[in-house]
Amino acid sequence: MPQRKRDMRARLEVILLAGPALLVFLAFVIFPVLMAAYYGFFSWQGYGPPTDFVGLKNYLTILQDPLFHDALAHNGFILVFSLVLQGPIAIVLALLLNRKMRGQSLIRVLTFVPYVISEVVVGTGWSLMLQTNGAINAMLTNMGLGFLATDWLSDPGIAIWTLMAIITWKYIGFAVILFLAGLQGIPEELHEAAAIDGASYWQIQWRITLPLLAPTLRIWAFLSIIGSLQLFDLVYIIWGQYIASTAGTSTMATYMVSEGRNAGNYGYGNAVAVVLFLISLVVALIYQRAVLRKDTDGALTGASGRKRGSRSRASQDAVPQDAVANPDADSGADATTQKEYVR
Repeated sequence: MPQRKRDMRARLEVILLAGPALLVFLAFVIFPVLMAAYYGFFSWQGYGPPTDFVGLKNYLTILQDPLFHDALAHNGFILVFSLVLQGPIAIVLALLLNRKMRGQSLIRVLTFVPYVISEVVVGTGWSLMLQTNGAINAMLTNMGLGFLATDWLSDPGIAIWTLMAIITWKYIGFAVILFLAGLQGIPEELHEAAAIDGASYWQIQWRITLPLLAPTLRIWAFLSIIGSLQLFDLVYIIWGQYIASTAGTSTMATYMVSEGRNAGNYGYGNAVAVVLFLISLVVALIYQRAVLRKDTDGALTGASGRKRGSRSRASQDAVPQDAVANPDADSGADATTQKEYVR
């Protein structure tokens, strides 16, 4: 078959396979974003064609509104502490659950259960338990710790930490399952070889497990960052549309709903949605370029693969002939390298 026909056939296969997904993406992602950007230039009440053109007024108002600044700061706080709290705890739990123990499967299921529970159920349940006369304060009082009872939801100095505790409880199961899947791909022979060389358990985890688990950690961190920027449901359910701002737990998404739909100004709400989309996009692109690039480069084929292949052949040509003639020397070098790596 001529080369031109093969290329045309390959392109046709790509179009047929990726075309439907691309159409869905354009219809349900790109088109709504473009329409939101369009409506953001109007003062629009949500019905009829937009006619009151205000230009960049909505976007300038967003950038100057202290309430939006507070919401943005809360999103940043949630982003940082989601990584700081969930990451180490999930790694420790994943390492423990990766070892053989009695009831291992049951513990894994119980760890993952909070993640699959609906946000509505989680938010409603925690809001009832954390009320001033709720189950948490009653339990503390019955245990003789009544001095710890407080207003977990309305106190601005405590509410944001209450939200972080709920988020950690809700989403840490996803991180644990993701890390467990990554641990399954690490060859056990590496751990055994390091143990034979005298490395302790924690040295093995620090020198071998964590470096090999790094791609999974980076993917989880990316998902956690995007989720933190777009957090809405738990805050809206627990604190409501008006209490969130006064309690210090508002986010950009709750600000969008309260100042847009609930205020009857859908044009302004669309403008907030566009700003939220742009912030998430910029953060995702920076993270992809600065952190995920090494993973995506390793997964690419084609020209980069041919370059790697040519470098491999060049390195093979550069191997001294005496090393080929004496394979025992290579095995000794490998053993030495492995010991240095473990140390």
